[in-house]
Order: sequence, then C-alpha cells, then structure tokens
Amino acid sequence: MKLREEVLREMVLLRERTPDISGSVACTVDGLTIACDVAYESGEQTAAMSAAFLAMSRRLMIMAGKGVLEETLVSGTAGFAALYAAGPTIVLTVLAEPGTNLGLLRLEGRKTAASVAAIAARTH
Repeated sequence: MKLREEVLREMVLLRERTPDISGSVACTVDGLTIACDVAYESGEQTAAMSAAFLAMSRRLMIMAGKGVLEETLVSGTAGFAALYAAGPTIVLTVLAEPGTNLGLLRLEGRKTAASVAAIAARTH
C-alpha cells in the first residue's frame, strides 16, 4: 500500500474510535499534504500552516530548554487542533470538537502519530 493510503487509513481509524475528533491532516514538515480526512476543502492550507506551527513549536521547546516537542494543542471557541510530530518528516494535525476529553485526544493523537511515523519509516 502507498504511504498516502496507509496514513489515511490510520487517520480514519482515529476519527472512528474517538467520537469528538472531527478529522485530521497529515503533511510533510515542508507543508505538502500526504493525506487529508477533513470535511472542509482547505486541507492544503491546514497542512502548510501545520508544518510552520510545528517548526515554531519545536524551536520554542529548544529555546526554552524544555526538551523534545511532544505535541502542540490549540484551543479555540469552536474546538481544538492538536499537532504531533509523526517521526522526523511528518506532521499530524488532529481536529476536535468543543468539550473533547483532552486526555483521550492526547492519548489517541500520540498513538496515531506513532503509527504514522512507523508507516513512513517502513515505506521509505
């Protein structure tokens, strides 16, 4: 199976097993979309912004001396966006609804990011 198909399968499984997750986008650290599981049409813009945001978050952790980035969580009035480094070359952005159990979001987001990283390592 190709990278895109395997990553998209993991993203769909994430949404199916976690009811408050509304979708996700996986992209390269350069902002190129790998797979998109969102209902709206701006997946490419989300990918580009996710890559930039992950790079800034990584840099902030280094500058602050707080170790390696695990995740970035953004809270808005209509829900959440959580960004995960899925290995060294992929960014996974998970979108969730208001009232989401953040512990479950973090657990499932990290698990899916690890799966995506393993897929990428195996297919390269």
